[in-house]
Amino acid sequence: MTQTAWVEELAWAQGLISPDPAERAVALARHARARGETEVAFERLHEGPFPRLLFGIRMRAYQAAAARCFPGALWSRSDYARGEIGTWPRLPLALLFLEWEARFPQEWTEHAKDWGAKRVLIRDVAATRHDQALRAKLVDLVELAVQRPYRCKDREYVRVARAVDGDDLRDRLRRAQRSESPAAQLHASYVLRILDHPETPNTRHVWRTWLADRPALERQGTSGP
Repeated sequence: MTQTAWVEELAWAQGLISPDPAERAVALARHARARGETEVAFERLHEGPFPRLLFGIRMRAYQAAAARCFPGALWSRSDYARGEIGTWPRLPLALLFLEWEARFPQEWTEHAKDWGAKRVLIRDVAATRHDQALRAKLVDLVELAVQRPYRCKDREYVRVARAVDGDDLRDRLRRAQRSESPAAQLHASYVLRILDHPETPNTRHVWRTWLADRPALERQGTSGP
């Protein structure tokens, strides 16, 4: 099956980020079934007295099953060179995976947690060329990330912010600064500071040093990168 066909086959996965709980529940149930089928296919890899004779067939069955759910649908990264994810046929699935984690973190954690995949995808979408549609999606993802308490690998979104820096992004970050969420205020302020100082590395040490200079009240509700 072609890469484009895989993306079309997973069109139902858009329901995972639906604001409609009923629609999302249907997509979650389908994803759970696909994960179950993947687990069964994995168990079959070494079944029987002569597993080597059937390993190739069973491996292909396992890979096909895994490609119908997350994170397995994103395993075929050999289809693009690092920094060229913008031309990858599965890019819509990668963006869906990141948006799912950003909008519904608990459901993502329960059904598809893969911090390594999150880190790699964020770095790759930051490094690629950005057309208007991709840039708009990435601005949305940065905004979603700063509006919540810190989650594993969220610091990678600073790379994205630097890659898509512009008035629209900064306007959203300033709105987050003025929100009632202490986490959003803090994270947005940090990202703006990093954008204003491109020479500053986005490291844990930089974050902690900056955080130590903030009033204690501003640090409430976040554990930081």
